Amino acid sequence: MKVKLGLVYGGKSAEHKVSLQTALAVIKALDTSKFDIHPIYITEQGRWIRGKQLSEPVEDVRTLQLQEAGETISPVALNQQLFPNFKREHEESIDVIFPLLHGPNGEDGTIQGMLELLNIPYVGNGVLASAAGMDKVIMKNLFAQAGLEQAKYVWFIRSEWEKNPEAAYQKVEDVLGYPCFVKPANLGSSVGINKAKDRQSLIKAVVEAFEFDRKIVIEEAVSGREVEIGVIGNDEPVCSVVGEIVPKKEFYDYKAKYEDGDTELVIPADITEEEYKKIKEMAMKAFKAIDGSGLVRADFFLKEDGTPFINEVNTMPGFTPFSMFPLLWKHSGLEYSELIEKLVQLGLERHQEKQQIKHTL
Repeated sequence: MKVKLGLVYGGKSAEHKVSLQTALAVIKALDTSKFDIHPIYITEQGRWIRGKQLSEPVEDVRTLQLQEAGETISPVALNQQLFPNFKREHEESIDVIFPLLHGPNGEDGTIQGMLELLNIPYVGNGVLASAAGMDKVIMKNLFAQAGLEQAKYVWFIRSEWEKNPEAAYQKVEDVLGYPCFVKPANLGSSVGINKAKDRQSLIKAVVEAFEFDRKIVIEEAVSGREVEIGVIGNDEPVCSVVGEIVPKKEFYDYKAKYEDGDTELVIPADITEEEYKKIKEMAMKAFKAIDGSGLVRADFFLKEDGTPFINEVNTMPGFTPFSMFPLLWKHSGLEYSELIEKLVQLGLERHQEKQQIKHTL
């Protein structure tokens, strides 16, 4: 029997366009002999639109922008309109949801929480892991508690900075020095990230970062190679090979990732067995530190002496066939379509396990 798979994509975050590209790639890769594909588009204004079941291949991302077609729904009505436990007699049910949303309101635990309340199976990380993985400050605090080596960092909320910006800049200079990286705490895809080399560029970077979030994190610049590893699984996760990012710019920013293509991905990375073992060990520890499930991509700096520093984990990494995460698994023997099927299976397995939990005394 086919799995009725709902793909939720788009969303209100700054990564809306990235999500559309992810959805297009997943739809193209899905085996229609195994899946019935149901698109659910969230516009940039937050309007939810359910499209008809896809009966033919989608070749253009514009086809997935359903403003002019489909049935407008609200998240409150999802339990009545989309899912098997609460479906109306004349409506098709959906067996499992794959949230293909990047950034706030999708990757941060919000939609995961809604699906948990509705008792709906979904793909990927749960509420806690998604929220912790989205907030770089909370993530780094958890990493510190787990004993993972990482760069020094400081963080501020907007109101604190507005009251005394001079104190904030001085703290950065005292704790980190230059150069340093300024990032919105709750955003991915390298949106709003800048490298500060002096006080003037620090001020400019901080102002820009606060345009995207009320909280920012500033990290010391670690000299080393940028390497990444994929993790999939639930209670017994496994790791992919390691890949290396070789940006032709100073760092791997949004334009390098999605617009210029001005970056080389080396897979597998040229590292020693000992370095791989250490990165794998740290990635598994990070996965467990946030209580991960389904998938994460763990990002590291590999210093000249072979010491890896964890940078972050991404609980919904770039997911086109040419993104690092799927490429890591392709080089590990798992093709893109097989990876999607595996993640759907993991989501269903985790949901089934949760149904065994006793909820009454």
